[in-house]
Amino acid sequence: MKILTGAQIKEADRFTIENEPIESILLMERAAEVIAQWICNNISQDRPLSFFIGKGNNGGDGLAVARMLYNAGYNCRVYTIFDKKQLSNDCRYNLDRLPRGLKPVSLRSGGDMLSIQKDDFSEGEVIIDALLGVGIHGPVSEPLNGIIEFINSLSCEVISIDMPSGMPTEGNVPETSIINASTTLTIEYPKLSMLLPENGEKAGKIVVLPIDLDKRYFDVTSTPYYYVDRDYIAQIVLPRPKFAHKGVTGHALLVCGSEGMTGAAVLASGAALRSGCGLVTIHLPYSERAVIHTVNPSALVSCDSSAFFSQLPENLEKYNVIGIGCGLGKHDLTIKALSELLAKFDLPMVIDADALNIIAEHPEYKKFIPQYSVLTPHIGELKRLVGTWDDDTERNLKVRKLAAEISCYIVVKGAHTMIATPDGRMLFNSTGNSGMAKGGSGDVLTGYITGLLARGYSSESAAVLGVYIHGRAGDKAAEYFGVEGMNSSDIIDFLGEAMSEIS
Repeated sequence: MKILTGAQIKEADRFTIENEPIESILLMERAAEVIAQWICNNISQDRPLSFFIGKGNNGGDGLAVARMLYNAGYNCRVYTIFDKKQLSNDCRYNLDRLPRGLKPVSLRSGGDMLSIQKDDFSEGEVIIDALLGVGIHGPVSEPLNGIIEFINSLSCEVISIDMPSGMPTEGNVPETSIINASTTLTIEYPKLSMLLPENGEKAGKIVVLPIDLDKRYFDVTSTPYYYVDRDYIAQIVLPRPKFAHKGVTGHALLVCGSEGMTGAAVLASGAALRSGCGLVTIHLPYSERAVIHTVNPSALVSCDSSAFFSQLPENLEKYNVIGIGCGLGKHDLTIKALSELLAKFDLPMVIDADALNIIAEHPEYKKFIPQYSVLTPHIGELKRLVGTWDDDTERNLKVRKLAAEISCYIVVKGAHTMIATPDGRMLFNSTGNSGMAKGGSGDVLTGYITGLLARGYSSESAAVLGVYIHGRAGDKAAEYFGVEGMNSSDIIDFLGEAMSEIS
C-alpha cells in the first residue's frame, strides 16, 4: 500500500471526484459512513460523543458523522470553533444538515473564545477530533491550539478523523500542539508522520478505512513510502513444494551466543526452526552446546573452541545464508573472525547486535558486507552506524543513504519497523505491539529472517515477511499473555500460527 504526501492525498480526492465521477459532498458522505460504521462497531451507545469541528473538510467529515450517529441513537454534542462564513462549502453544507435536536455549540462569541470546563466532560465520554486534516505546514495558531491543549488535558478517549489535529502528513512541525489520539481513523491509507517515532505516538491505534478512491491515481503516482499490510504479504509468500525435503529447503547458519549469552542463540535458532527452512546450524562455544541440544534439538551445532566466536565454521559453502551477531560479544578474536567471515562468505547475510557494533567501530568492514544482506539495528545500533540525527526526516535520509551505499536492506526495529531498500524505498510494518519491546525480541527476528532467506525468499521478501510475521506473532502473544506479561520466547510459539494465516 502506497503512502502519499499531503499534496498527493488532495490530488487523489480531486482525481476521484473528476473521474468516478462523484460530487465532493458525496465523497465526504462516503467517508463519513465508513467512519460512523466503525464507531458503531466499536463504541457502545451508552457513551456520549463530543465532536470538535474545524472549518475545513475534516470538520465536514465530523459533522456528517455526528448526524449519522445521532440518527443511530447516540448521545452527541457538536462544538464549532469558527463562524459559519469561515467554513468550507462542504463543511457549511453538513452544518446545515444537522438534525434539529443536535444544535451545535459555538465556542466563539464576538471573536472571543467562550470557556469550556473539564467538568463538562465525563470520564466515559468519547471526543471526536475533526479539527484539522491533511495539509498542515506550520504551527497551529489560535484558537485551535488552545482547543487542542484543552482536549489533551481531558481523561477522555479521543478518536481522530484521518489525522490527529496538528500533525503534519510528513515532516515535522516544531513547537506546536498535536492531539493525543487514542485511535486514528485514517482514510484509505496511513500518513507518514503516524509511522515515525517523533509524532507517531500521538496517533494511538491506527485504523485504515478504505473509501474506494480511484485506484488509477495510486497506480501511476510515485512515492518512496509503502505500508506493509496483509494483502502485500499474501503476494510474496512462497508455496511449499509437495515433494520438498530438507536438502532443498535451505540450510541456515547462525553465528550467535557466547559464554553467558547463550539465550540469544536459543531464541535465534528457535525462530529459524519456525521459518520453514530445511536445516539450522548454530555455531557457538563448545561449552554452551548442551543448551541448544536440550532446548532446540532439531538444530545442528557447530562448536567454537573459545568461549566466544573466534574461528569460522567448517565448510561454509554448504550454507545458503548466515545470521550473525546475537549475543556475540566484541572480543578481539571475535572482531578478527567477523572480518574473515565477511571476506570469505559472499551470499547475503543477516547482521545484528554485536556484529553491527563491530562494523560501526570498524567502518572499513562495510565494503565487505555481501550485497543484499539484511541489517537489523535497533535505534542505538543505528546511531552507531550512521550517527545521530535531529529529527525523523534526517534519520530517514541517513538510513536510505546507508542502504544505497552498501546495497543492503536496513531493518530499523521499533513501532512500525521501517525497512530501507537499496533502491531508496522505505516500507513500514503494520503489525506488532509495545509488549515486544523486551530483551530477545530482536534475536527472534534475526533468526526468523535468516531462516526465510535459507528457505528461498529474496532478501527483500525475507526482510518484509519476517518483520510482518514476527509482529503478528507478537500480537498473538500479547492477546494470550498481555503486553506486560509476554516475553520474547512467546513470539516464537506463535510464528507458525501467524504464517498459517497468510499461507
